[in-house]
Amino acid sequence: MSKTDDRITGKIIFITIALATGSFLNMLNASIVNVSLTHIAGDFGIATSKSTWIITSYSVSEAIVLPLIGWLTLQFGTVKQFVWSTILFAIASILCGLSFSLPTLVAARLLQGVVGASMIPLSQTLIMRIFPKSKQGLGIAIWTMTLVLGPILGPVIGGAITDVASWRWCFYFGVPLCFASSMIIYHMFKEEYHNEKFTYIKADKVGIALLILGIGTLQIFLEQGTDLDWFSSPLITALAITSFMSIVILGIWEWHHEAPVINVRLFLNKNFTIGVLSLLVASAAFYMTAVILPFWLQNVMGYTSFISGKTTATLGIPILLLSPIIGKYTDTVDNRYLAIAGFLLFGLISFGTANYSLDVTSSYVSMTRALSGIGLAFFFVALNNVSLGSISPVNLVAAAGIYNFMRNLGNSIGSSLFIPLWNRTQAFHHEVLASHIHTGNPEYLKMVQSLPGTLQQKLVALNGIISAEAATMGVNDVILIAGIIVLSLIPFMFLANRAVGAAEGGH
Repeated sequence: MSKTDDRITGKIIFITIALATGSFLNMLNASIVNVSLTHIAGDFGIATSKSTWIITSYSVSEAIVLPLIGWLTLQFGTVKQFVWSTILFAIASILCGLSFSLPTLVAARLLQGVVGASMIPLSQTLIMRIFPKSKQGLGIAIWTMTLVLGPILGPVIGGAITDVASWRWCFYFGVPLCFASSMIIYHMFKEEYHNEKFTYIKADKVGIALLILGIGTLQIFLEQGTDLDWFSSPLITALAITSFMSIVILGIWEWHHEAPVINVRLFLNKNFTIGVLSLLVASAAFYMTAVILPFWLQNVMGYTSFISGKTTATLGIPILLLSPIIGKYTDTVDNRYLAIAGFLLFGLISFGTANYSLDVTSSYVSMTRALSGIGLAFFFVALNNVSLGSISPVNLVAAAGIYNFMRNLGNSIGSSLFIPLWNRTQAFHHEVLASHIHTGNPEYLKMVQSLPGTLQQKLVALNGIISAEAATMGVNDVILIAGIIVLSLIPFMFLANRAVGAAEGGH
């Protein structure tokens, strides 16, 4: 698609909506059934703990395929691969909804992750291609907005659909949108679609095998680590060793291979390396807070899954409102400073809002989540341009695949670390609070007298209060730690070169 001037036409907006819809549905499916696991377990007659493989299978398969996107696109073409990925994603979604057992659902989710992995980096690449060079920041801001909103809105939409219909409709509802997205992109890029011929590139079988082994074991390690008590489990220890060795050998192998499936030499680009590593760390910190609050609201505060999702979904409001505005300035303002502004805002807001108590209202939680979204809007938009701004057009798809893999990996790290981190902080606060339970403390005596029942019943009730207080203080600690982690990225951003504008993919 040629761009003869700097105007953003209705056609460009129409294509952008179609592409953003594809990436949004992909991200939505990563979290849409998170609140429906008990319903699925009940239908299949299995333990709820086993149903977590429904989430793990999707994240593992998508993580494995994301680094391969550049190699796959060289064979199939960008437009053709996006169109067919979206169609196959819709078919896989139908299979998920039709599943009659846990194994069939896990298999369908594996397929969903494999075929859907291309949708995110290719939508990103095509948006950068259709927007005028001077307006690419706006296009990427719109794309980033849908990417961040997907996992935020997933539990809300999933909870609402499960309540009024069935968990199966969590998969069905996006099918028409997938088909619509693929048809629009096919029609708008019809000439390019037909010009893209299949080009066979000899597969680097060793590289692919190492990738599957390394990333697959890493994702399972992250997803199952908490349930299996991390390194006290021989399986988790074996997964960690296997993943580490496989990834190290993969990097060395791909570096020296004449036709690598993953272009590891992209990490020689300083901005790309700093950008994607910052994205990895920032995503992990953000995701820790994104998953711990609904977990706390449900398990300590007694909220339903839908209410807790709705309460925390306000995080997406500033992202929705600010991303297009920030995107307008990414072509004129150094993106390093926009990222730093986002890090500062997220960190300072984390410090200012980590004050939840058992008396907190849902409206206050919603307000604090909305404030946190301001920082996210800045650094998620800016990091895309820092990472990909100096990547040549020929390497853009491969770089976008690695970029999105790092974001995906960061999310997995954040969601796997929040429980052990929370447990440690809870245990510390519980011990400190329990140390004040003695007859020499007048407050203790007043509280015991105010509780009904026998002394044993009073002590049980008091322990419940202490546990709830410790859990809440632990949540505040995790939010503070997330803020410190994000603030620590600021010095590294100064190591990057000046980054103005989006990637060169629009040339």
